[in-house]
Amino acid sequence: MFSQSYTPLGYQQISSVATSTALTVPPGANLALIDCEAQAVRWRDDGTAPTATVGMSMAVADAPLEYSGNLSALRFIEQTAGAKLNIAYYRLAG
Repeated sequence: MFSQSYTPLGYQQISSVATSTALTVPPGANLALIDCEAQAVRWRDDGTAPTATVGMSMAVADAPLEYSGNLSALRFIEQTAGAKLNIAYYRLAG
């Protein structure tokens, strides 16, 4: 999964992404694995809210998104009702 050492910092499930939703990032986290369940979502990492038609698309069948940028700037929204997000948070060394 990772080529560096990492420390798990927590898990979050977001069961409603009907509106633009941010993550609840644990202190010290600098990487997240994000998986969508049931329906596709869209995401943006520039602090701007995605819409159901604007943003990066993530399908249910996609591999989990490994994101190591500014986790607090990530926002998600479902493309179709019923989407869920599962997020695992980590702190990468170095």
